[in-house]
Amino acid sequence: MKTLISNATLVDGTGEDRRPADVLLDGPVIATIADAGTLTAAEADRVIDATGMVLSPGFIDMHAHSDLQLLVNRDHYAKVSQGVTTELLGQDGLSYAPVDDATLAGVREKIAGWNDNPADFDWNWRTVGEYLDRLDEEEHGGRIATNAAYLVPQGTVRAMVMGFAEGDPTPEQQQQMQDVIRTAMQEGAVGMSSGLTYTPGMYAQTEELAGLCRTVGELGGFYAPHHRSYGKGALDAYAEMIALSRDTGCALHLSHATMNFAENKGRASELLDLIDSALDQGVDITLDTYPYLPGATTLSAILPSWASSGGTDATLARLADPETRARIREAVEIYGSDGCHGVVAEWDTLEISGVQTPALAGFVGQTIRDIATATGQEPFDVFVHILMEDRLGTGILQHVGHEENVQAIMKHRTHTGGSDGLLVGAKPHPRAWGTFPRYLGHYSRDLGLLGLEEMVHHLSGRPAARLKLHNRGLVREGYAADVVLFDPETIRDEATFENPRQAASGIHYVFVNGAAAIDGGQPTGARAGRALRRHSDGLTREGQL
Repeated sequence: MKTLISNATLVDGTGEDRRPADVLLDGPVIATIADAGTLTAAEADRVIDATGMVLSPGFIDMHAHSDLQLLVNRDHYAKVSQGVTTELLGQDGLSYAPVDDATLAGVREKIAGWNDNPADFDWNWRTVGEYLDRLDEEEHGGRIATNAAYLVPQGTVRAMVMGFAEGDPTPEQQQQMQDVIRTAMQEGAVGMSSGLTYTPGMYAQTEELAGLCRTVGELGGFYAPHHRSYGKGALDAYAEMIALSRDTGCALHLSHATMNFAENKGRASELLDLIDSALDQGVDITLDTYPYLPGATTLSAILPSWASSGGTDATLARLADPETRARIREAVEIYGSDGCHGVVAEWDTLEISGVQTPALAGFVGQTIRDIATATGQEPFDVFVHILMEDRLGTGILQHVGHEENVQAIMKHRTHTGGSDGLLVGAKPHPRAWGTFPRYLGHYSRDLGLLGLEEMVHHLSGRPAARLKLHNRGLVREGYAADVVLFDPETIRDEATFENPRQAASGIHYVFVNGAAAIDGGQPTGARAGRALRRHSDGLTREGQL
């Protein structure tokens, strides 16, 4: 089908000035870009009058947690409704490939708060290649709604080779991990992620990570760490990652880059100075942020790393033991847990966003301190009770951000957008539905933090360059027809913390590979997305290797 988009204001993703244009989509490809008013209806099967609307590339979510939900809820309305056409999966060192049977069982429980853990789902893959094939399958309910690239998750790889316990790898185990990562990259992964405040990824020392990064760098990929602290010691944690990139030659993409907790209020400039110094020395660095103050994670992430060693059953056994529980309390409430970024847990900042156990559903929307006050318990006892009853599957919002830091980092020359959106739970973070319209509406139009052309570049052309996308991220002839039509005066995030599952306003059309996923503001259920694989030439594109 040929679709003519006439009289649009073209913002092409390069950061260059907008211009009036007609754009002809021919099936999955952008066929023609011409001056406004020069293409005729006779050249198309359908005409969309885009007067007053901006035509931009589809937005690229550089930090997505849709690994399972893409396959379970395939219309993926949360993402397509905000103009997302490509997502980067496999984040924070924990995802579902590559795995063996035992590792898959452990990971499923560990990140149930991120992605749910449906018992009746067909987990018919074990390798990265098989997972990417599953995204492209016509069976199991059809294809996916957005395009998706994948990072091989370091924590999952470590669990495959060494289990979920702490400890340093032997030389043989180190080589085995590097071999697993090499295979995953050869099967199409674009890089490696890690979650260095989550077990088992946090047990990896710098030397271990360096070996893995060298393998990733040799294959032209990049490293996307959730590093060791966004709180106490945050700058040291960033410095470790930058040094890894400098020493190994592996490109670096800093995940959800921010400076959180009271210790870091107003200190974004120190982080940016660190990054700029490295950039000036030739280190290849990019970063992503989400445009909100609270973060989202699992309640179990607040535990110290030693308490989480060995997986779910081992952790629950420690929580049930009075003596060990007292040690955990000391770490969480007195010294600061490494899982909580080295900061003492502030119970009034930890809000329950989702639970696995229906009996706990009444706690959703309340902080740990709220629950403690209402029940007459100590906050720590509430914390332990919920963890045990929910088998560590509880999701939380963590209210620890600072607006001045968010804005300063958002303006950086290497910034890209990432939702870090969790799509499950009774009350998920609104960033899962609102990130990209919030960038364009609140921060660009309302606050004037960045001009429209520059903000669109942050959300399309710049992340496409990091991912080495072959033909996406710009509105250009011959490129994939991943495009969005929105009203720059009305685009706005409607998702709130009270009512998070709300589609944005002002986004009228979203095309993924030429198929309209949003048409006239309404979802179509189209599933035209593809798995995007890193090919041997170093570029990322659809299709088998």
